Amino acid sequence: MLELRDVTVRFGERTILDGVNLCVRERDTLVILGASGSGKSTILRVLIGLVRPTAGRVYIGGEDVTDFSEEEWNRVREKMGFVFQYSALFDSMTVGENVAFALRRRGGLSEAEIAARVAEKLELVGLSGREYLLPENLSGGMKKRVGLARAIVTDPAVVLYDEPTAGLDPIRSATVDRLIRTAQERLHTTSVVVTHELASAWRVADRLAFLHRGKFILEGPAATFRTTTNSVVRAFLDGDESGEETE
Repeated sequence: MLELRDVTVRFGERTILDGVNLCVRERDTLVILGASGSGKSTILRVLIGLVRPTAGRVYIGGEDVTDFSEEEWNRVREKMGFVFQYSALFDSMTVGENVAFALRRRGGLSEAEIAARVAEKLELVGLSGREYLLPENLSGGMKKRVGLARAIVTDPAVVLYDEPTAGLDPIRSATVDRLIRTAQERLHTTSVVVTHELASAWRVADRLAFLHRGKFILEGPAATFRTTTNSVVRAFLDGDESGEETE
């Protein structure tokens, strides 16, 4: 469903991604791990067309989208959802209006159909009947769930998550993780989750990939990571600062 081939991203003289190769299978959830500044969020921005590669190719659903115009990218984005790190809700809009935003921009549905779709997705994230609340009346965990409902309201084929549990306590984090899995199972989405929180990674991942200094240095299921002897990955998993700069 998603593929990067030899993707390099440079900003000036700084290399963020250095010949990255990645393949995400349809209906899988891939978790990208790595230290801060390793390029994890840049991967998401490449996949949604907000950052153009300096070199390499990007494929979505088997289609080479690397050189797409903004208009062509907008067509691709209609099949994608994005969950922002801090929800990024519109403060002046109600919960229902936030969730309905993409549907109204796209057009083609009646207000009754939009309301039904919004109610369905809010039920999925455990927020039935909260359409008329404003974001200021929501807890951090509720905002995350509204952000997820907004991302999946169009029934996208792909959902990208940027630190979806950042700032949440362990209980709220587990709730969001469960919803990520539920969305995948009920909507058959392909998901990419960027996180540095290991408990979340273990809960949601079908596969994991570890990004270090702009390159993926380990990929595989959770068992591969739990038993790895790679010194950089091992230091990250164990919280060992002494191994942080090890190559």
